[in-house]
Amino acid sequence: MRQIFLAVALLVTNFLFAQKTIIYCGKLIDVKNLQVLTEMSIIVEGNKIVDVQKGYIQAGASDKTIDLKNKTVMPGLIDCHVHLENETSPDDFAKQFTENPADIAFESTVFAKTTLMAGFTTVRDVGGSGVNISLRNAINKGEVVGPGIYTAGKIIGSTGGHADPTTGLREDLMGNPGPGDGVADGVEECIKAVRKRYKEGSDLIKITASGGVLSLEKDGTGAQFSEEEIKAIVQTAKDYGMKVAAHAHGAEAIKRAVRAGVASIEHGTYMDDEGMQLMKQYGTYYVPTIIAGKSVADSAKKPGYYPAVIAGKAIVIGAQIQSTFGKAYKAGVKIAFGTDAGVYAHGKNWKEFIYMTEAGMPILEAIKAATVNASDLIGVNNIGSIEKDKLADIIAVDGDPTKDVNAMGNVKFVMKAGVVYKSE
Repeated sequence: MRQIFLAVALLVTNFLFAQKTIIYCGKLIDVKNLQVLTEMSIIVEGNKIVDVQKGYIQAGASDKTIDLKNKTVMPGLIDCHVHLENETSPDDFAKQFTENPADIAFESTVFAKTTLMAGFTTVRDVGGSGVNISLRNAINKGEVVGPGIYTAGKIIGSTGGHADPTTGLREDLMGNPGPGDGVADGVEECIKAVRKRYKEGSDLIKITASGGVLSLEKDGTGAQFSEEEIKAIVQTAKDYGMKVAAHAHGAEAIKRAVRAGVASIEHGTYMDDEGMQLMKQYGTYYVPTIIAGKSVADSAKKPGYYPAVIAGKAIVIGAQIQSTFGKAYKAGVKIAFGTDAGVYAHGKNWKEFIYMTEAGMPILEAIKAATVNASDLIGVNNIGSIEKDKLADIIAVDGDPTKDVNAMGNVKFVMKAGVVYKSE
């Protein structure tokens, strides 16, 4: 009897493991070699790609097939700069006094699903209240639908700076936030703030090396950390196995952050030639967020959308990012795709491809920035391309983005880790 049971169990096991999903691709973007392959088959088992073959291979009796012969297939896209806890609205500042963490959490699940349905199977969430850590965990457990998240938890900034949650409030509400709140002054507090983020479960560290646009401070460009402070943050993060992303608009803030060893510069609005050369020298990635610049500049033109101090910065800074990106790309700075989703409506991340190509980057290089380069920046080697042993993060669009970049907005198929979430 035991032998019969073992024989049946072996047959069932062999049947289950023999089951494969074969995806027939009319066009397949080879992101590493910047080329479009035709008539290809991707073989998926479980959550992984086990092979990629030329031609439409014959399926076995137990195999499942997915016909994408009239689509362009590519790896799941990666956005290295999102904020999944919120989305722009004229009442953003009032919400900090009316929304509970539970409200933010429920909203974040909607934004997460919208992002995945737009073809972004992985994101780097670079700052929120800490709900983003719980959102990541819920997605990893399968309780919520969304992209894989690598999150910074709370941003770290200096007193009165872009990441100080009390900047611009009246005196009795300002208080004196510290490292636990993401506000750090001096080397010792910077070290403690990084350790606190690690304790809370962050995957990376995000700092505000300069002022910003959407905060109630008069200057969005001035440096807000000393180089010594940033070095302490970078070294401590490294000790705990984390990279550092630096929000930086002003030229001096960018150079301080690069010399201190950050992994990426976010926005980089006023990056100068010296800064670009430093980034090449240090191998620092640039995450441009062009769409965010354009979005805040547009919103600032709507009466009452932002407070006056923000509207003025948005109009000036927002218009500059695309030009800086074009110069940085031509100078040979490494580019990783990022959009600042949340500053504009989630799900429109793909429009960044339009702005990147307008500034001179060929579409295949832009897609590489959102796959190969983005996975390298995050530090995860099992995503970012369609190859054997990679996670089965695969999307497909109507049309051919090499002929019309708007095809990137026509995502019809989304598979994340072997599970199909969208199939039109």
